[in-house]
Amino acid sequence: MLNSVVWLKDDFRTINNPAISSLIDEKKGTKKIIYIYDKDKYHKQEAQRWWLAKSLEVFQEKLKELNITLDIISGNAEKIIKNLVINKKIDKIYWNKSCHLDENRTELSVKKILEENNIIFREFSSNLLNPVEKVKKDDGTPFKVFTHYWKKAEKIYLENNQKIDERISSYSKKKKINKNIEAIYPEKNWNKKFEKYWDPSEEKAIEILNNYIKNNIEYYATNRDIPSLNGTSKLSPYLKFGQISVHQIMNKCLMIKSKKIGFRKFINEIGWREFSHSLLHNFPEMEKNNLRKEFDKFNWIKNDEFLKKWKKGLTGYPIVDAGMRELYETGWMHNRVRMITASFLVKHLRIHWKEGEKYFRNSLLDFNIANNVSGWQWVAGTGADAAPYFRIFNPILQGEKFDPNGEYVTKWCPELKNVPIEFLHKPWEMPEQMQNQINFKLGHSYPLPIVKHVEARNSALKAFQDLKK
Repeated sequence: MLNSVVWLKDDFRTINNPAISSLIDEKKGTKKIIYIYDKDKYHKQEAQRWWLAKSLEVFQEKLKELNITLDIISGNAEKIIKNLVINKKIDKIYWNKSCHLDENRTELSVKKILEENNIIFREFSSNLLNPVEKVKKDDGTPFKVFTHYWKKAEKIYLENNQKIDERISSYSKKKKINKNIEAIYPEKNWNKKFEKYWDPSEEKAIEILNNYIKNNIEYYATNRDIPSLNGTSKLSPYLKFGQISVHQIMNKCLMIKSKKIGFRKFINEIGWREFSHSLLHNFPEMEKNNLRKEFDKFNWIKNDEFLKKWKKGLTGYPIVDAGMRELYETGWMHNRVRMITASFLVKHLRIHWKEGEKYFRNSLLDFNIANNVSGWQWVAGTGADAAPYFRIFNPILQGEKFDPNGEYVTKWCPELKNVPIEFLHKPWEMPEQMQNQINFKLGHSYPLPIVKHVEARNSALKAFQDLKK
């Protein structure tokens, strides 16, 4: 009897999952899905352990309805699959190819093991619109500029649009926690708050997408920068863990008859995800080092106290603090605010982007290495198609422009709720008499700014000029 297996990665969906579809199509033999939990991988991704565990819970019950077993195994993928091969527990194996280089290397090692033992296998590309190696310049070199990359990548995709397999769709609300899943949950209690904000299921992802397309995408171009509005889709964690595929999102968007600017801007965000993966594939060194080597000599500052206050949302700049507190509470942060908080760290505090990347890696539910690294290097001015270092976000003006009524700031920094709007984004300018009237004391009720904007900006610009000498 044949034993057919799917090696499940970050693809917790039944729709548009070619590996699982192939398993379903098998006429004979046993059908099983295995998920190999790499504890070392998630050691620095604490928040994502919660999403992963919840995803496994939901998906395991869903697969039972399809008479498919999901086994969760902890350990090294190569060793585990080799053991299954040696013990004759695998005759055929399918998987969806990963987007990340380290996992690609693991896949290559696994393929070698399978070939040596005459095991039938097949891998599918379903987690990106185009395979990373497919989108190159005419001369065969990789793109470093987004607009040029996306023009070609979108054209290739539209010419070879992947058909969505929607045969499999079911839902179970049963929940029985497997002991192997229980061990994946983070040790920290703070992420139990995530339950209030997220439902890590394929059905929820589809619901969010449909509602967003129907009610919000038209206004994406203007609303995406306002953190108090429901202007972005919040599909990023679902996309990261594969509760929905990028093909599903793209195809749903292409069905929209009215292609207004909101649609175009939203599609471009999909393009940025593709571009980030392309960059990391072609320039793997950027995961740990500056892509622009001139920044290797930049005078970064090591300041553990300031770093700690940034993480805790105690910088004294309301829009920055609101963003960092939103991240801690929900495991997610609005994209505009991600840029503001990142800019503050690498330019106002002049702390290395690697420190910010590491903290986001541990705290974001939607973390993926390509987006995170390219985003941080973009803000720091050290990456491809990067914002120039001298482009320094003014946290006061950013707050006043994108949170003019203070709805976002006061939601996450409730101690500021009585501060008059003219001082909300710069409370240090509020007269002492006015502070007394609202029972507010700067430095006690809310922290004083850890740095002064003008001084910090000038210091950053000087460090940048020194780099050129």
